[in-house]
Amino acid sequence: MTAELTRGQNHPLPRARLEIRVSAGTPVVAGATLGDENGEVHGVERVAHPGTPTLPGLEVSRQAAADHRLAVDLDAVPEAVHRVSVLLALPVGGQGPARFGAVAAPFVAVTGLDGDEVASYTLTGLEAESAVVALELYRRQGAWKVRAVGQGYAGGLAELFTDQNLPEAHRLAGDIQDAVARGLARSVPAPPSRTSDGDRSRPATASAHDPGTAAAHGATGGVPPAPQTDPQGPPAGQTPTAPGQHATPQPYPGTPADSSVSRQPSAATGGGPIDYSHPRRQHGAPPPPPPAAPPAAPGQPAPPVAGDATGWSMEERLYNQVWGMFEDLARTTAAYRSAVDFADSRMEKELDQVLSDPRSRIGGQGDAAREAARARHEQLVAQAGDALDRDVAQLAAEAEVVEPALPMAYARWDSPVWHAYRVPMEIPMAVRLGDLHLSEADRIRIPMLVRLPLERGLWIDSGRAASLDGSYTDPHETRRLGLETAVAHAARLLAVYPAGEFTVHVVDPAGSGTQSLAPLVQTGVLDAPPALGAAGTADVLARLTQRVDLVQMALRGGAPDALPPGLDTSQQLLIVNDFPHGFDDRAVNQLRYLADEGPAVGVHLMLVADREGSAGYGPLLDPLWRSLLRLTPVADDHLADPWVGHAWTYEPSLVPPGSQVLRQVLDQVAAARRSWHR
Repeated sequence: MTAELTRGQNHPLPRARLEIRVSAGTPVVAGATLGDENGEVHGVERVAHPGTPTLPGLEVSRQAAADHRLAVDLDAVPEAVHRVSVLLALPVGGQGPARFGAVAAPFVAVTGLDGDEVASYTLTGLEAESAVVALELYRRQGAWKVRAVGQGYAGGLAELFTDQNLPEAHRLAGDIQDAVARGLARSVPAPPSRTSDGDRSRPATASAHDPGTAAAHGATGGVPPAPQTDPQGPPAGQTPTAPGQHATPQPYPGTPADSSVSRQPSAATGGGPIDYSHPRRQHGAPPPPPPAAPPAAPGQPAPPVAGDATGWSMEERLYNQVWGMFEDLARTTAAYRSAVDFADSRMEKELDQVLSDPRSRIGGQGDAAREAARARHEQLVAQAGDALDRDVAQLAAEAEVVEPALPMAYARWDSPVWHAYRVPMEIPMAVRLGDLHLSEADRIRIPMLVRLPLERGLWIDSGRAASLDGSYTDPHETRRLGLETAVAHAARLLAVYPAGEFTVHVVDPAGSGTQSLAPLVQTGVLDAPPALGAAGTADVLARLTQRVDLVQMALRGGAPDALPPGLDTSQQLLIVNDFPHGFDDRAVNQLRYLADEGPAVGVHLMLVADREGSAGYGPLLDPLWRSLLRLTPVADDHLADPWVGHAWTYEPSLVPPGSQVLRQVLDQVAAARRSWHR
């Protein structure tokens, strides 16, 4: 029976190998310290955190996430360790909440490797704190117990480490936040939180290998309705809208804190919960649900239906359904991997027991015991594999139904929907930038949908990249593929925006991208030819920097309409090829400024660059790389999901070889732009 602890209570631990599961509802940093009998930590080597995730007997997550699983083996911790303190902290410097009082109360559970809960604790009563000691595993007279602590620190990790008498507390806190920032930079931006008033229900069968698997099949979907707004102006407390941006809706009462790893905080709430309902949705009752699927045979799951999620339109339902599939696959794979890890550790323990007994090391008795341990291991792995196969088969069937139903902005370039392309009248909710998949479910491709307008710039990594088969792509070929990938992404963005609402600028200082840039140049979708040389680069950067300054001043002054006549108020995208070639120190600083300040006022970056080529700048450019979402021109497993942090293989969304669909779409975009400018 699970012991539900309150602050200060303790409970004996019946085993040495444990998992500590954390559910926070928003990305948090999880770590642990190894202390002596007085709770003092004698060095940074006794702290497990995302930068150093593994210590003897302890392993923590490598990135900030809403859910964590920490592995603990109390028999393997050093004898001098008497306390294992589990820490939670909010990431610093991001766009998420800055205090635990602004998010739902974190929940922490101590479980066995089989998932059975031993003790749990909900951390209530937190307000201004940004770091907290959640639990403490402590040794008393040779036995281990768990205590609910809940001690928060408004000064963050630095204050927490100082309280534990850790030398160099501030430096370690900074190192941890740097490691977290690097992890967040590789995470796919999470969608808004889905509320329970619109369940994205699946036939849920609890998987035998993990009690939490059933939850993966009952993920909820939907977006809460937007509050009514005054047609004469923004609601009280809402900041004016930047040109080219949608108005940011105000928080909907009761909406939980968003779990996104990359978002723009509301000025009115100072980083509180945000209502992500589409700004152009009609208010009122939501549209009727999609047609019901044919009844399933008894004992069989219902056949999948496209749009089987809540939303105010089919576009929104499909968006929520795709993200539901993404989360389901992430969690069912996590359950499978956890079950395999449990089977491995159980077999290892049983074999250790056999070897520790001299009477059973040799002879028939020892051989029989080893054979029995391996048989139990194979049975557990097979059981977990069967559950995974069921889940994957259901998701694959759903993907086969959803993919053909996706609208233009969500569809692959080889979809028939592009052959019927017409310039849209409204901006879609999101855009597809590629596909994601895991090795355990290689046949399922999850569309990588990113919300519009873009909240982060994009970095197309044109460095030397290893392919999945272990071979290396030629550096010149990788640079060409990098720019072609950037062109495909830019073309898609141009295609999904209404005429005149999206403008693309290109900087190609060396002129090395002429061939790859031909679709944009020859169709006439660019307002000006690609800028060449240092002078052309400086001119484009100066104009975009001035635009950011002007819009920011107008917004701060409460007069977004008081902009100079002729200022282009559409969304702006700057494609930079072969960075940092052609960039002096001033240009580099301007680029960093655009990356930091541009997205909030409608100026976005798409950098085609090899990070090694800018190594001469040292750490100066580290914030730039972290602020951009890294994509690759070839398949690469560098992106992480925002729930459990799997490394997903990303494949860019490219035009099929020999297809003319890109030119045909851009021709229509160019014609619409010419008509709009008349």
